[in-house]
Amino acid sequence: MIKVVICGAMGRMGSTVGRLVDAAPDLALVGGVDLKRGEVFGVPVVPAEDMARLLEEKKPDVVIDFTVAPAAVKNVTTAAAHGVALVVGTTGFSADQKAEMARAIEGHVPAVISSNFSIGVNIFWQLVREAARLLPDYDIEVLEAHHRYKKDAPSGTAKTIIQILEEEVGQRPKLYGREGMMERGKEIGVHVIRGGDIVGDHAVLFAGNFETIQVSHRAYDRSVFAQGAVKATRWVVGKKPGIYSMTDVLSLSAPRSK
Repeated sequence: MIKVVICGAMGRMGSTVGRLVDAAPDLALVGGVDLKRGEVFGVPVVPAEDMARLLEEKKPDVVIDFTVAPAAVKNVTTAAAHGVALVVGTTGFSADQKAEMARAIEGHVPAVISSNFSIGVNIFWQLVREAARLLPDYDIEVLEAHHRYKKDAPSGTAKTIIQILEEEVGQRPKLYGREGMMERGKEIGVHVIRGGDIVGDHAVLFAGNFETIQVSHRAYDRSVFAQGAVKATRWVVGKKPGIYSMTDVLSLSAPRSK
C-alpha cells in the first residue's frame, strides 16, 4: 500500500486527486496540507506550518503537490528533508524556485515534476515537437485558455510548448498578444484566454503560404490531470533520487538532441 499526502488537498486539483487516491485499492490517502485545518475523505488536513509533524506521524511514501509556486517550494523542501518521494504538478515557478527545489531533491528523493500530467498532453507535446522539426520556416502561434481563477499566464503547459518549439526551431522573440500597427517577423506569438470554467485548451498553429497546420489538445475534466498524477505516484516509489518527468513515467522517447 502506497501512503499519500496531498498538498493543496482542498483545492480544485487536490480534491480531484484525493478522490482518485481514496478510491484506489493500492493507495492510501493518509493526510493533506492546505491553508487551513480541515478534513478530506476522512483524513486530516493541516496548515503548511504543521506539514513536518504530519509527515513524521503518517510516514507517507509520496507527497503530491498541486498548490502555488511559493508554497510548493516549501512543501518540496519539507518532503525531501523527510525522505518522501514527490509528484509536483504546480506551475509558475521562477528559475530560482526551480533551482531551490532541485537542490532539495537531487541526491535525496525521487520526484516527478511536470507542468501537465495529462497523458494526452504529453503525447501532444511530442506531436508539437515533430511538427516544429518539419516546419521550421512556418510562422508559429501558441494559444491557450483556462478558467477565470488560474493565476499564472501563460500556463505552465504553454511554457513547455514554447520550450519544445525553441529546442527545434531555435530561440525566437516571444510576442504576447498583438495591438497596433506591426509587421510579423520571426517571433512566436503567444495568446492567453482566461474565462469561465475552461479546464484547459492548448493549440499550436503553424502557418505557411496557402496552408496552416494546427495541433491541439482540449481537456474536458480535471480528472485527466489527476489520473496522470496518480500514475506518476505509483511509478515514483522506489526510484533513484532525482528529477523525472512524465516522459519517464510514460516511457516516451526522450527529446531529440539538436
